[in-house]
Amino acid sequence: MFKGFTRFLQSPGEHLRSLFGPEDAATGEQAGPRIIPRSEHPVSRQHFSESALKVLYRLHNAGYEAYLVGGCIRDSLLGRMPKDFDVATDATPEQVRELFRNSRIIGRRFRIVHVRFGREVIEVTTFRGRPNDDHGDHLAQQSEHGLLLRDNVWGNIQEDAVRRDFTVNALYYSIADFSIHDFANGARDIESRTLRMIGDPTTRYREDPVRMLRAIRFAAKLEFHIAPDSEAPIREQAHLLLQIPPARLFDEILKLLMAGHGVETFRMLRYYGLFTMLFPETDEAMVQLPWAEGLIEAALASTDKRIREERPVTPAFLFAALLWGPVQLRQAALEAEGMPPIPALHLGSQQVLSRQLKHISIPKRFSMPMRDIWDLQQRLPQRRGKRAVQTREHPRFRAAYDLLLLREEASEVEPGLGAWWTAYQEGDEHEQQRLLEKAGGNATPGDRPKRRRPRKRRRRSSPPESP
Repeated sequence: MFKGFTRFLQSPGEHLRSLFGPEDAATGEQAGPRIIPRSEHPVSRQHFSESALKVLYRLHNAGYEAYLVGGCIRDSLLGRMPKDFDVATDATPEQVRELFRNSRIIGRRFRIVHVRFGREVIEVTTFRGRPNDDHGDHLAQQSEHGLLLRDNVWGNIQEDAVRRDFTVNALYYSIADFSIHDFANGARDIESRTLRMIGDPTTRYREDPVRMLRAIRFAAKLEFHIAPDSEAPIREQAHLLLQIPPARLFDEILKLLMAGHGVETFRMLRYYGLFTMLFPETDEAMVQLPWAEGLIEAALASTDKRIREERPVTPAFLFAALLWGPVQLRQAALEAEGMPPIPALHLGSQQVLSRQLKHISIPKRFSMPMRDIWDLQQRLPQRRGKRAVQTREHPRFRAAYDLLLLREEASEVEPGLGAWWTAYQEGDEHEQQRLLEKAGGNATPGDRPKRRRPRKRRRRSSPPESP
């Protein structure tokens, strides 16, 4: 079986084509679900986590339908090792909760169940029905613009499939017989590397504008092209993202820009007019500052490289780079009004963050380090006395140093300072002393900021006794 899977990885398109007849490949229409038996596909339980299998088998043994669905099946057919496992079932959230003590029901707009196994979370969703059906009107709610505000209408697997966003995500792996149920010709679109929206794209984007961001994310991640009818409405409906809560958009931004395909995703977001809805002030800064776009692409390229190398990344650094252009414009405007540089930087940073938070919520655990990174850009050129030692000991020094290197790469500032700090970090004590002297400093590299000793209180002498 493993040898067969290896052959599939070498030419997935050829093997997927064998699953379809000539009529299917030509018309793209499908009368009903295509059942692909285990003998005709390469997806194996060996590629699934033990936690996902536990959830599937417990639901199945309790008499419920249980399927792995979405990205894990899509990635398996593409020859990628799946990482996230989503389960679809006919059991309601309450029934799932009764089966798993290690679970909790979350969400209001979409009620789902998270089953936790240590650090791994298996997401379990109940089959969804059509929100306008008689049995579900009281459980679904839409805004006047068509945005789904609440959607807890339960249905069957066929209804659930057509409610999913893209055809490649409407593939269900049955734990009962290990077959794949393809409801929307998703396997064929995988073979042609096409991302296609299920249903009318205009209506589906209006129901949930985040689907436009998902289209960009999947296209960049999977190297798929977006089907013309799914692509056409994106630009004219980009403004619908302004309806989405900023907290939800923060989560989507992390998926978009911190998945290892940030540069391509950034370019696609700009091409389709989505970036300006997420970072309006950054988009404006890129028009005024010739280096701003280059700085952002350099930061994203660095992040992509670190992810490929399985090195840690933090949203604080990426957001600091994304918003550095607007901060510089605000600071320059305030300095032109007569404000000193340091106060101008602090006030400009506050103004930029205040506006950005109206579009994307940035938790304080990231916004505070961002401001430290920005502040250190003013301190890095100051190397006299003990300032170099103090700056080097700052907990955000490394991130600030990395941003400095990217600023030089984007030609915002003249090169040289970054090389000095590189040599200072890598040099021994004598080399550090030489660098400090060259920079005009007189501190000993081994010096550390000393705490001022408390002054001893002088004992007051008693007044002389009067005669």
